[in-house]
Amino acid sequence: MSETTDAAFARALIAAGPSPERGQRLHLFGQLVGSWRAETRLLDEATGAWRESTADWIFAYTLGGLAVQDVLVPADGEAGAARGTTVRVYDPTLGGWRVSWFGAAAGDFCTLVANAHHRDGIRQDGTQTDGRPIRWNFSGITDESFEWDGWVSDDDGRTWWLEQHIDAVRTA
Repeated sequence: MSETTDAAFARALIAAGPSPERGQRLHLFGQLVGSWRAETRLLDEATGAWRESTADWIFAYTLGGLAVQDVLVPADGEAGAARGTTVRVYDPTLGGWRVSWFGAAAGDFCTLVANAHHRDGIRQDGTQTDGRPIRWNFSGITDESFEWDGWVSDDDGRTWWLEQHIDAVRTA
C-alpha cells in the first residue's frame, strides 16, 4: 500500500532535528521545539477588551532541519483548527533569523527579523499586514515555560502598546 499524500508531506516537512550545517545557530528557536499549553490574551483594538483563550502551541524543526516552524491550535477544538503558523530560518548573511507569520484565515501576514535578546529572550522586529511596526518578544525562556508579548506601534516605533500576551508551559 502506498503512503498517503498527507503522510508524505508531513515526512518531507518535519525534520528529526537541527541541520548539522547550522548547528548551534538553530538553538535560539530550537529550544522551543516541542508542545506547549498557551494561555493567551488578545486586545480587541475596537473595544479595548481583552479576550482570553487557551491554545496548543507546537514547534518543530522543518525543511531538513534548517527552519523552526510552529502552529498555534485552539485547545477547545474550535472550527478552523490552526490559527496560524510561523516559519523561522536563520540567515547567515544577515546574522539573524528571518521570520514569517501566516494567519491564513484572517489574511494576516507578518515579516520580522529576530535575534537573541537579554539572557533568556528573543526579540523579533517587523511589520504586520497593515504596515504598522510590530515587536514580538519571547522572554523568560526555560526548559518548562516562556512568555510571549506582541507589541504594536501607531507612530513608527516611537511608542509601543501591548496587543497580545501569552504564558506558555511545556506539555511535551
